[in-house]
Amino acid sequence: MTPRTLAPGLAVLAAISLAAASCSSDDTPDAITLVAYDSFPDADTSLNEALAAFSADTGIAVEILIAGDTGTMLSKAALTAGNPEGDVMFGIDNTFLSRALNEGVFEAAATPVTADLPEAFTQLAPDGLAVPVDFGDVCINYDIAWFADAGIAVPSSLADLIDPTYANLLAVQNPATSSPGLAFLLASIDEFGDDGWQDYWAALRDNGVQVLDGWTEAYYGSFTGAGGSDRPLVVSYGSSPPAEVIFAEPARDDAPTTVIESTCFRQVEFAGVLAGTEHPDEAAQLLDFLVGETFQAELALNLFVYPSNPAVDLPQEFIDFAVVPESSRSIDANRIDANRSDWIDAWTTLVLD
Repeated sequence: MTPRTLAPGLAVLAAISLAAASCSSDDTPDAITLVAYDSFPDADTSLNEALAAFSADTGIAVEILIAGDTGTMLSKAALTAGNPEGDVMFGIDNTFLSRALNEGVFEAAATPVTADLPEAFTQLAPDGLAVPVDFGDVCINYDIAWFADAGIAVPSSLADLIDPTYANLLAVQNPATSSPGLAFLLASIDEFGDDGWQDYWAALRDNGVQVLDGWTEAYYGSFTGAGGSDRPLVVSYGSSPPAEVIFAEPARDDAPTTVIESTCFRQVEFAGVLAGTEHPDEAAQLLDFLVGETFQAELALNLFVYPSNPAVDLPQEFIDFAVVPESSRSIDANRIDANRSDWIDAWTTLVLD
C-alpha cells in the first residue's frame, strides 16, 4: 500500500534516465523532467518500465524529480511558476487543484491529450490546464474478523463513530500532515456542515479517537487488520483491501478488511505541463502518455489507485476486493481552497490543543 503523506520533505532528484535512446533531432532535449510526489515509485517497478517504453518510442528520456509530499510539491511549484524545476508535474489532487490553477502553476499543453477521459473528472479543471490521471477514495477501513469475534455490529456511518460502542476503536491521521487525514476531515465537513463538523470532532475526541501524523503509523501501527496494535477502524483507502490480498504472506484469496462506503471521500489526481517549460512539445507528449493505456495499466498495482482512462482493465484483485462507492463524498475545489487553512487550524485547536 502506498501512503500519501503531507509531512515536509526535501526534494530529491532521482535522476533516473529511463531510456538510453539518443535524441531524434537537434530540437529534441536529452531529457525532460517529471516532477512527482514522494509516493511515486523508484526505478524498479512496471510504472517506470512504462515510462522507459515512452522514451524508447519517442527518443525523449524522462527524469524523475521527487519534490516531497503533495503540499510541499505544490508550494515549490507555485514559487517557481514560470521558471519551473521540471516540465510536467504529477500528483496534485482535487483538494489542492484550485490552488495550483489560481497560482499559475500549469500552462495549456501544446497538443491536447488523446484519451477519452470521464467528464466527471475533466470538469474539475474545465480550462484543460490539468488532466485527471487517477482516482481513489479515502474511507474508513475495518477489520472483519475483529468485529465478528467481538460480536459488535460494524458502524455504518460517520455518525456511528461517536457512539460509545466504538470508543477507543478508531485511528485517524492529522489533516495538517496527511492527505487521507485531510480527506477524512473534508468528509466530516461534507456530512455535518460548517455548523456541525466541530461538534462532531469534539465527540470523536471524547470517544477516544487516536490521531497519528501519517498513514503508515495509523495503518500498520494501530490497525488490527494490518497487524497493528488495538484499533479495528482506520482511515485508509478503498483500495486497501486488495493490497492486503496481493501482499499477504502466506498467500490468501480473501480480504481480511473492507470499507464503510458511506464514509468515502473521492480523491482525483492530476498532471499538467508546468508553466514556463522549455520543452512544451515534449511535455505535451509525456502528458498524453500519462493518460494513455500503457501507463494507466500500471497504476493500480503500483500506486493502488484507479486509472482515469476507462479503456484500461483493472487487476482481478481490484475487481474482487476494492470498493468504489456509487456516490462518493466531495467538496467544491474552490471552497476547499478558500477554507483549507482555517479548517485545519480549527481542527488542530479542537482536537490536539
